[in-house]
Amino acid sequence: MKKKMILTTVAIALVAFIGFGLYKASGLQTIQIVKSVTIKGNKTEVFDMVRYLKNFPKWSPFLAQDPKQKYEVKGTDGTIGAQYHWDGNEGKDLGFQEIVKIDTFTYIGMKCDIQKPFVAKPTFEYTFKETSNGIEVTQDFKVQSGLIDAFFMWLFGAKAEMEKTNAHGLDLLKAAVEKI
Repeated sequence: MKKKMILTTVAIALVAFIGFGLYKASGLQTIQIVKSVTIKGNKTEVFDMVRYLKNFPKWSPFLAQDPKQKYEVKGTDGTIGAQYHWDGNEGKDLGFQEIVKIDTFTYIGMKCDIQKPFVAKPTFEYTFKETSNGIEVTQDFKVQSGLIDAFFMWLFGAKAEMEKTNAHGLDLLKAAVEKI
């Protein structure tokens, strides 16, 4: 009798946990993270640091986490269609990002194709605005996922980690430009 009661309690708790998790995950099927940084530099320096993918290793938060990561720029760097391919974490991270739109000195749009450690196709949009304090760069990151993937993102706190990584990348961008 006691064993049945314990199993029933555990089953109810498990169903409640999964139900709550799926409810929370439904809000993570679309994640958008918008971060900004103001950089002391001219618009050409700031814009080109993002536009030319050969510069990405100077401000990549992923390369900072995995200095042994291999990377390669394919296509004509700084133009639509140019791609930055990476293979890191001893083959466990694999994908590329591609420039899909450029409005000189104001906007760069990129799409990513992540194949490992999970499959995702996030986008990054960068806008550039001159201010009295420098160039304000705003990064707008978006990713869509299914409910099950969103459940695991909720379970492991992926959104908070993404926010931290994106903020770190913008801090590294600022440092890379300001030391030129």
